[in-house]
Amino acid sequence: MIIKQIVLRNFRNYEQLEIELSAGVNVLMGANAQGKTNLLEAIGYCSTGRSHRTSYDRECIQIGASDAFIKILYESRNNRTDCVEMHLRRSGNKSVAINRVPVSKINDLFGCIQTVLFSPEDLSLIKDGPAKRRRFMDMEICQVDKVYLHYLQQYQIVLRQRNQLLKDMAKKGPNQDLVQVYDEQFAEYACRLITRRRSFLKQLAEIAPKIHEQISGNTEKIEFVYEANVPEDTEQILRKLSGNFEQDLRFGTTSVGPHRDDIGIKINDIDVRTYGSQGQKRTSALSMKLAEVEMMEQETGQSPILLLDDVMSELDENRQRFLVNCIEKHQTVITCTGVEDSIRKMQQAHIFHVEGGRITV
Repeated sequence: MIIKQIVLRNFRNYEQLEIELSAGVNVLMGANAQGKTNLLEAIGYCSTGRSHRTSYDRECIQIGASDAFIKILYESRNNRTDCVEMHLRRSGNKSVAINRVPVSKINDLFGCIQTVLFSPEDLSLIKDGPAKRRRFMDMEICQVDKVYLHYLQQYQIVLRQRNQLLKDMAKKGPNQDLVQVYDEQFAEYACRLITRRRSFLKQLAEIAPKIHEQISGNTEKIEFVYEANVPEDTEQILRKLSGNFEQDLRFGTTSVGPHRDDIGIKINDIDVRTYGSQGQKRTSALSMKLAEVEMMEQETGQSPILLLDDVMSELDENRQRFLVNCIEKHQTVITCTGVEDSIRKMQQAHIFHVEGGRITV
């Protein structure tokens, strides 16, 4: 998979942009606040339908403009050129077209342009809380498995409805019949999420340790385990929900379920989340993100596009060198304030200069 062209209009600080990318490594170089990350954000919009930086589409529309436009031409299977177009509007309604055919759901974008984003925030994948690691799992699975995406959405809907019911019942009194309806739906979707996440983690546990050994010079062995909050069984989940009902009613929130699961990570039998050094946590995060690339390739038969947002400056020379060796096999878009030696040595890197919403070669 290769992005061939990106067209922007009134997106962030880009009033008008048309840029063609190379099939190899593309380096966006410039000072801070010039628009480098904005280009990665635009790619992300056409990949997942949302921004990795904000929950509000209007923040991406240039001041004074009523809407913003993104268009990406990309080469997919069989050397076919496809197109994704997206309109963001201040009114709050955004629209998407794939090959000029409007789509009714934003989630139809998943699987069109497959990307793996690696930002400085991802280096905190290990030290941050479980929510970040759950998002890591969910985002990767959703890009290759639309069935999982559907179940995840349904689970989130039922979870919100159940939590609202708990709050209402605290004021108006119990409604056991409605609780039972939500609990049965909740248990069904929860099981499906846990099953798919376990499969994902099994695959991760086969790929990431090999990468980690190479980065650490064969001195560290990393292990992963899925830490499920509830058993992978509908009847047992229903019993858990029933057993925690009084607590849930008191606090107005559902205390059990896959929305509270985590990934256990150990290096040489020590929990790296709690006891790992900063270097170990960064290496673990790097291993997981690079494993994500290989897993996506195995699932789809296509190489995803790598988006690296100013991560080189956060890594030491050894990790930079390893990352560079990995990305040369994929189309990559890198942002940086200066060209590090590791990038400079890459023979096929195409360098673009970014300044004030303008890009020059």
